[in-house]
Amino acid sequence: MNKQVISLRFWGILMVLALIAASAACMLLLWNALMPDIFGLPVLNYWQAAGLLVLCRILFGGIGLGHFIPGGKGRDHGHYGNKLREKWMHMTEEERKAFIEKEKGFHRFFHDRFAANPHRFYEAHEQKDGQGESAASSKGEAGE
Repeated sequence: MNKQVISLRFWGILMVLALIAASAACMLLLWNALMPDIFGLPVLNYWQAAGLLVLCRILFGGIGLGHFIPGGKGRDHGHYGNKLREKWMHMTEEERKAFIEKEKGFHRFFHDRFAANPHRFYEAHEQKDGQGESAASSKGEAGE
């Protein structure tokens, strides 16, 4: 391998490690500044903060190595918009028109029921719970 390529890889790995270390330090500072006072949680040391950062990344963000692994998906693949676009591209003209009409019907359903009177949504749920009758009777008594 070329010395320049080896040097670039070395500096790249060093930068990634520095970024991880800085992220762990930020996690440490934020945790120790906020969590003990707000929630009464214990103060963390650096390695606990780094472990918490890794745990959060695994639980909420995935591993995220798709950009670096050959053949990896990366971040854009598997996104709902791309799947919908791919589905759209394989539809015939009639299927596209049917899809548009179906979506219009879905949006029209909610618009007709709740956009004109947003409180109607809440009133329907109150009546279902039995609270709407007492509210309606108190309105009737106040009006008399």
